[in-house]
Amino acid sequence: MAKEKQLVLKDAEITNNCPECFNQELKLTFYQKHIYNAFYHKTTGEVSHEIKCKKCYSLIYPVNWTPDIERVFEYYNKLVEPDKKSTRFTTLFFVLLLILLALVGAGIYLYLEGII
Repeated sequence: MAKEKQLVLKDAEITNNCPECFNQELKLTFYQKHIYNAFYHKTTGEVSHEIKCKKCYSLIYPVNWTPDIERVFEYYNKLVEPDKKSTRFTTLFFVLLLILLALVGAGIYLYLEGII
């Protein structure tokens, strides 16, 4: 079963007012989705974001954003550089591939020798 993780790309402390409690301590976080499996680790190009107030701990959704928050978000969105999309195979994958190739090679050898 594949596990999905959201790894942090960038954190930023912004000083805009929270729409809920009007505090000036907000945290903007960008995440990138990674998928882990027994056979491979995959980095996707999917980037998500979250703005959270540090005082009232509420998530600020795009519907509640002020024009100031939108400007700051656009600025930091340009700064974020996600990791390249990639797939890395694990050692288990290569061991199973090697065993499979050895079995196929042994089967062909036995067939050519007339044993099978």
